[in-house]
Amino acid sequence: MKMIYLLIALAAITLSSTSNTLLANSHQSPTFNVTEINPALMFLQGKGGNIALSTGEDGLLIIDDDYAEMSSALKREIEKFGGKSQLKFILNTHWHGDHTGSNASLGQGVSIVAHDNVRQRLNTRQEVPFFKMVSEPQPKHALPSLTYLQSMVIYFNNEKFTLQHYPSGHTDGDSVIFLEHANVVHMGDHMFNLMFPFIDIASGGNAVAFTENISSIINQINDTTVVIPGHGPLTDKQGLVAYQQMLEGTISEVKMMKDAGATLEQIQSKGLSQQWKIWNNGFIKEKVWVLFIYNSL
Repeated sequence: MKMIYLLIALAAITLSSTSNTLLANSHQSPTFNVTEINPALMFLQGKGGNIALSTGEDGLLIIDDDYAEMSSALKREIEKFGGKSQLKFILNTHWHGDHTGSNASLGQGVSIVAHDNVRQRLNTRQEVPFFKMVSEPQPKHALPSLTYLQSMVIYFNNEKFTLQHYPSGHTDGDSVIFLEHANVVHMGDHMFNLMFPFIDIASGGNAVAFTENISSIINQINDTTVVIPGHGPLTDKQGLVAYQQMLEGTISEVKMMKDAGATLEQIQSKGLSQQWKIWNNGFIKEKVWVLFIYNSL
């Protein structure tokens, strides 16, 4: 257990250093950091949600597509593998704009795939009260044209992509995507690696169900699986297990205090145990994570 926390702490230092570099270069044109997972699968980190890019004889497929302002940079990356004409599929893990923002720029003539609830939310005015954000309905070509209710399989580039819906997690329309042959899983925002996660309660998310979903996903991967989080660096099953332990541990602490009659403000004032402080380096801070848990119980 001590080794897991040491690894998390070291990775957090790396994440902090990377974040500082990105801030220092924020005045430059948007770019992506690209990591090769295997010769046919690239990992792209830009401003918003992490992207997976599949290349091969069938063309190109991307999982998520970052903010709208990253569209030009994303097109430049796609050009390296044949260009927009080769893009056949965009898989959206959920509806938030940091994962679907380039649908409008890239979606013309492309099959956009997502859970039923993603199309519904992108097709209507949405609000995320926590960020005071309003999202207007998207144009037709930016909406998912292929949707599913529980699970869906796409065979593409000699790979089997399985989209699995996990309800009441980060939102009400989350897909986790398993790549069978590559032994990779794209978590979408079911994983904020090395950080407390954002739970969009207004969009049907719930911290307790979120944690239960993580347990289910862990049971479907092995020790060599590459885990792509929605935010943060690449990880593996051990990293996902450490994340699950944090989720279960912090929820247990908040539940115990709430059941004892403590108010939200009292719990936030007391704070979580020291062992969880290493997760407090993302944009969701401890008091906010406590709020999400409290409102999910």
